[in-house]
Parts: sequence; structure tokens; C-alpha cells
Amino acid sequence: MRLLVLYGSQTGTAQDVAEQIWRESRQWGCQGPVLSFEDYNIQQLIEERLVVFVVATTGDGVETDNMKQAWRFLLKRSLPSNSLQGLQFACLGLGDSSYPKFNYAAKKLHKRLLNLGATSITPLGLCDDQHDYGHLGTSLSWTKELWQTLSGSLGLRQQERSVEVNRWELQVLENDELKVLEQRLLWTQKQPAHVLKLNKNIRTTAEEHFQDVRLLQLSFDKDVNWQPGEVLDVQPQNSKERVEEFFNLFKEHHLGYNDSTLVKVKSAHEDLPLPEAYASPLTLQQAATYVWDLSAKPRQRFLEVLAKNCNDEMESEKLLELCTAEGLDDLIAYINRPRRTLLELLQDFPHATSKLTLQQLFEMMPLIQARSFSIASCCSSGTLDLLVAVVNYKTIMQAPRLGLCSNWLKHLQHGTEVHGLIKPGTMSWPKNPETPLIMIGPGTGIAPFRSIIQERRQQREAGEKIGPLVVFFGCRSRHKDYHFEQDFKAWQSERIIELNVAFSRDQDSKVYVQHLIQGQATRLAQLIKEQQAYVYVAGSSNDMPKAVREAFIEALAGDALYLEQMIKERRYQEETWA
Repeated sequence: MRLLVLYGSQTGTAQDVAEQIWRESRQWGCQGPVLSFEDYNIQQLIEERLVVFVVATTGDGVETDNMKQAWRFLLKRSLPSNSLQGLQFACLGLGDSSYPKFNYAAKKLHKRLLNLGATSITPLGLCDDQHDYGHLGTSLSWTKELWQTLSGSLGLRQQERSVEVNRWELQVLENDELKVLEQRLLWTQKQPAHVLKLNKNIRTTAEEHFQDVRLLQLSFDKDVNWQPGEVLDVQPQNSKERVEEFFNLFKEHHLGYNDSTLVKVKSAHEDLPLPEAYASPLTLQQAATYVWDLSAKPRQRFLEVLAKNCNDEMESEKLLELCTAEGLDDLIAYINRPRRTLLELLQDFPHATSKLTLQQLFEMMPLIQARSFSIASCCSSGTLDLLVAVVNYKTIMQAPRLGLCSNWLKHLQHGTEVHGLIKPGTMSWPKNPETPLIMIGPGTGIAPFRSIIQERRQQREAGEKIGPLVVFFGCRSRHKDYHFEQDFKAWQSERIIELNVAFSRDQDSKVYVQHLIQGQATRLAQLIKEQQAYVYVAGSSNDMPKAVREAFIEALAGDALYLEQMIKERRYQEETWA
């Protein structure tokens, strides 16, 4: 029986879940591909009979980049209401309940498929990153129920013998067979990138401050253009230290390959697309530098593959136990809480690591995903600016946890070429520049607002009328992490902005942006109700967005329904991140 698995994934988690469902489908005797929405001709959905959708939600309840085009097609009003009456489907969503629009993409897709006549064979599954087990708290039980349902309704039977499903076929080449081009590995995403050049890489926080924040200024060619609120995707690389650590494991265990081993990768299935990174042969040195995420937390598939050739019973049993529903508590305690990396896991399981084959390596290693950063300047300013908080924190592990991309950016030198893709963010601005904007951006959340303020300033200099720009910025200390302080002072003196700054640690009682909003309640209510102001919130998704929403409801005399209406009209927008 043909079973199609389609996924919309931004960080790779939904893809990982979808591929696991696809592997399990082979165990149940099914055929059919696992594809991202962008690799599938969505117009062919009318011919499908059985599809499993795995859909992540990003940003402010938005579908992933690789789902956008397919979603636009499915929303066409011209599609008859019985278009998909022959389709049976199951839909699993991946989201985070700390965001107001929890799992919106999956909910919208599920509803739209029903509207087009399709039949749902299992209840909509809603995975929650806030669950103690993360997405596994729902996905494991949902998938189990899926196979039970298909077994009952369609007579699928699980095969007694385990079916080995590898994605790739490998061929080791002689190292002098061809010239391996590193340049193409600097950017392995599907859409073409712009080449930018780093002009400045400045630390914006005090040296003694615990948080290193970087302002990167990049020059660009004439064909590069963007609007305020748009983001830049960049593809990081592993550090020399991480790569060296990786190959030291090879040497320690006398594996039959090394950094110069040249490999050609082919898809083992006709309908399984080959990642761009594997489009040409590459050495393991190149894979370890540009392609594989050596800082990643190992997922269950990594553990499962690592266990395959292990001849140590204790290690093998432990690895496989961590892949079960019963082993979830141990998995969380061992990997998730301490944020253990895959390199550290390989060191912890020496017998399994000593038996690693090339096939296993390519099967289990996660690919580096592009990271998105709000652009902190307008295009006519002459530079593309990024404000990046460098991720560096401690857990119970001996070594600090280092974010792959932010630490890569931190160490980039002047003149380095950076490949990046400019794409829309989640923010949309009112067309009339006279519409007031209220912007709340604590920490690096201020980045997208700097771009719109710069643009409004230039519009005013060109003789256009602009509306009030009310800014709420928050940081710990005036002297340690006051990003863009000189810009703020200049804009304030020019009467471009109304500035409100919360320095949370500069006095005995902590002051946050929500407290300043409460203090400006009368002014804000007047702008919102009388002048139809737009409100924008950007920054950490922890407690801040909820506290800010509550402060605005209080400013609106407790009128929560009015705020809900603003959200529906996109007059109140949030762009937050974990």
C-alpha cells in the first residue's frame, strides 16, 4: 500500500519525526516517499489515498518556509469542496504552548483538508515543546495509535522480521579522482544565497557582563535589497576544535576511514531527494566542517543507528532503551537536561563508537540547519546589521554549552565572506507611515525595530509625515548591555522616537518593560484607540510576551477582547524565540 509522508520543517525536528514514521511504515509493509512540502507537487494530492502530515509551527503561528507554497495552493478558493474526498489522512503538529498561536499551522492544515473533503483517520496530534518529554511526549503515542488504526481499518500487518531502512548509498572514491569544491558547501540550502562581506564585528556589552552580544555589520552588492522586519538566514560551520575532537575519536578507535576519505552519496530510494550538501562527492573533513552539526543534541534515531553494530551488550541495551517510550525519563535526564552533544555521547559509548561504519555515520549525523536573525538596519543605511547574543551557558556537564551559529559569528574576522538568504520575517507594517508604532524590544529583540526607525527617519528627512514611534527597550544595566544607546539618544534628540528604557538591575527593585507600559497607560490607550496604533513585541518567548500582553490589557482598561481583535487584525504582533 502507498503511504505518503509529507512534512513542513524549519529546524529539522519535524523532518526527523516524519522520517521515523516513514521507516516504521516499511515495517508495516507500506511503500511511498517521505518528502518536504516543497519537494512534492501539491497538485498531485488529489490522486493520493493515504497521507501522513507532520507540520511544525514557527514564529507567530506561521507555517514553515518549505510549506508556504503548498499552503498557498491549498487555500485557493477555486478548489472544490470535494477535491480530496478520496484522501484519508493523519496530521501531527509540532509546536510550543508558550506561544499564543500554539500549533496553528497543523490546526489550519487539518481544518483545510477536512474542508476539501478529506477524511481524518486519527485525531489531530499536537506535540508540545513545553512537555517534559518535548515532542516525544505526544509523537510516540500518536504514531503507535496511527499504526493500530491502520491495522484495524486497512488490514496492515506488522512484519515479523525487522526491516532495515537506510536513506543513502555510499561509494568511497580515490581522493585524486576529482577536485572537491569547498565553496559550494558554504551554502547548501535550496534557495540561492547572497554573498555579504563582514566589515565590523563589535561586542556591544561590557567585557565584565556575563552575556556577549555582537553587532555584525556586513556590506552587500547592489542587487541585495530588504524591507524592515525581514530576516537573514545564515549557515554556520563547526569550529576547528569541534572538528578535531570528532576526528580524534576516529583515531582513538582505529576506524577504517579518516578526514581525507572521499565519499559519493546517492539516495537509496527513487523518491527520496538527496540533500544539497550531498549533491557532489565530499571528504569527511568537509562533512564535519560544513555539513554535520557536531553541536547537536543526539536524537533517538542517532542512538538507534549507533547501537546497530555494537557488540557490547550493556551499551547496546542502553542505547536501544533510550529509544523507547519507557526510556524517555532516562533520555531526558541523560541528553536533554544537560544538553549533551552527540560528540559527548560518542565518547560515553566507546564500544559502539569503535564499530561505527561509514554507512552508519552518514545515516545518523544531523545536517547543519540555517539560522535566522532579524536584520537590524534599513537597506539605505549602507550596511546589513545583525545583533547576535552569543549562546554560552553551563549545565552539569564540565564544558560550557556553546551555540553553534552565534559562536561561529562571534569569531568571524573582518573581510570574511558570509553567505546569507534574506527572507520575510513575521512582522508586517502599516502602509501609511503616519500610523503610530508602539515597539517593545528588550535585549536583542530591539533589532527589527532599529530597521523601521531608520527607515521612518529617512522618510521624515525626505519630507514625508511620520506617526509617533514609541519604543520600550529593556536590559539589565545602563552601563553593561544598553544596545544601540547612541542611536537611541540621537533619535530622541531629533524627536524621532518616544523612548522608555527599563534597566532591571540598576536599582533595588527590578523594573521591566511591562512596568513602563503600565506607567504610560494613558498615552498608549490614546494611540491605540484614537489613532489605530500598531503594537509590536520582539524578544525572548519566556515570561516577557505574556507580561506585556497583560500590561496592554490593563492599559486598555481591562478590555481583553479589544486586544484579541487587534491580534486578529495584525495590529498586535509578536516575534519571539525560545
